[in-house]
Amino acid sequence: MLLYSSAVTNRLTYITDVLLKAIGVEQYEITTNIEVYVAFKGPRINYSKAAISEQEIWIAPVSLLFEEDIKPQSIEVFLWREQTAFFKTFGKDLPFDIFAASFYLLSRYEEYLPYSLDMYGRYAHENSLAFKGGVLQLPLVNLWLNEFMKVLEQSFPALSLKPSAFNFLPTYDIDIAWSYLNKGWLRNTGAFVRAMGNGQWAMVKERVKVLQGKQKDPFDSYNWLDNLHKIHKLQPLYFFLLANKNKGYDKNISPTNTGYRGMIKRTAGTHPIGIHPSWQSGDNNKLLTKEIASLESISGKQISKSRQHYIRMKLPDTYRLLIAAGIKEDYSMGYGSINGFRASYCLPYKWFDLEKNTTTPLSIYPFCYMEANSYFEQKYSADRALEELEHYYKVTKNVSGLLITIWHNHFLGTDKMFTGWKEVYEEFIKRHSIITR
Repeated sequence: MLLYSSAVTNRLTYITDVLLKAIGVEQYEITTNIEVYVAFKGPRINYSKAAISEQEIWIAPVSLLFEEDIKPQSIEVFLWREQTAFFKTFGKDLPFDIFAASFYLLSRYEEYLPYSLDMYGRYAHENSLAFKGGVLQLPLVNLWLNEFMKVLEQSFPALSLKPSAFNFLPTYDIDIAWSYLNKGWLRNTGAFVRAMGNGQWAMVKERVKVLQGKQKDPFDSYNWLDNLHKIHKLQPLYFFLLANKNKGYDKNISPTNTGYRGMIKRTAGTHPIGIHPSWQSGDNNKLLTKEIASLESISGKQISKSRQHYIRMKLPDTYRLLIAAGIKEDYSMGYGSINGFRASYCLPYKWFDLEKNTTTPLSIYPFCYMEANSYFEQKYSADRALEELEHYYKVTKNVSGLLITIWHNHFLGTDKMFTGWKEVYEEFIKRHSIITR
């Protein structure tokens, strides 16, 4: 395949590489030589302001991919083939600039512009074009690509496009490994005193039984998960929080605790794992590298995967920190306040540093569902959450995407606060047991 453009820029080469490979085009070139383009006999895309040939896909560009600065863009949404679109142009085959629109969403361009913060100091999802347009729950770029493939195949019948197959990746954040166990006498004593002071006698009794070994810790769902994965042939991915100091949103078991270290090592022996950078390390490179080194020491594995605790993420700072710390894959592209597709995309892709105007080696793995969003933010019941999961399964499968979900061990144990959620997750897995990664 040959693509013609009046100029070749970093932004253009980045987004064409992401999108064309996503639909199965492995070999393509970009040329600025119109004579070479006209003489080419295979599938052609004309990305310029004027039509060149009858035998081409003509996409008229807006200026975004030929710019180097970051500034507010003029965006008006409209419908194309029943899908929301923007950056409307006059191209014969596509009425909008699919390359620029996709770049705007995948690069998270809007997160470099002035925006309001949520209660945790993060980018508020209400700022986003996808939320305002009512399409946050859809992988919009993938939907565009489905239609784009139809346009290409109609114009070039000999073109054989084979996008990647749908897949499912279950991931787990281990923020607090146990409710009572392995917390040390000081934390347990303090918890006893608070519970008795509040008249929470059932909790006091439960804690005593667990500490005496007469009852399973309510946050302990690890063996249950192992059995679930074995039965349905799933390969999960675990992220461990290893903050050295319990402070603010970091309430994990100490990384020096023998029980916690043993559990991490056992998990790493059978499953891939990653770091769950603490809130405290969110803007502290020394703390981040220390937490990664701690996980590597405990697990005996090189750590190259990461997901931010509480999805604490600020572009471009967070991703630059991760790259500097040796992280190759990040799984934080989603919201910690609502479920949906933050980048409007459901396949892995390289991160583009918009300020430096360059493609980076960091691979982004977007997630679309986290049970904590359903429970705490969206106030869904367990049954409603199952319906939500089914929606994300359906829309991701329809575009041959990668469905990444986030669950926490405490939702899948026996804590009464989360009654019914374990059963919901198991039901979802059973319904779609043919999925393997």
